[in-house]
Amino acid sequence: MKALGQHLILELHGCPAAILDDPQRIEAAMIAAVEASGATMIKPYFHQFAPQGVSGMIIISESHFSIHTWPEYGYAALDVFTCGDVIDMVAATNSLREGLEAKNVQQMMLSRGILDLPDDMIHHKPQSKPAAAAGGLT
Repeated sequence: MKALGQHLILELHGCPAAILDDPQRIEAAMIAAVEASGATMIKPYFHQFAPQGVSGMIIISESHFSIHTWPEYGYAALDVFTCGDVIDMVAATNSLREGLEAKNVQQMMLSRGILDLPDDMIHHKPQSKPAAAAGGLT
């Protein structure tokens, strides 16, 4: 059996509140992690909540990176989902730990889309389509 993708779940604790409440700093840390992992970035989006906290996502050709922060607890929840096996999850984790100055990182890896098919029948996502061909979504 083969999996369509890998899902890395990261629990980051002990992060400075000032970092976790700064959407520009979080976006920069996430982009650095995408680049370190070897993923292909398509589009980032980040949103700051009131009174605090940031959520964001980077769509990558291989799937996505996402983050939700709780500055008041020094905590960030991150997901890295990838179709295929070309992303360096260790490099992504190390980059995120450094960029968010986490004191403690817990992680769990899940195989997603486990199918009982021959290897030659498992196909990962094709290259992304231009926005117009994908229904005009941006």
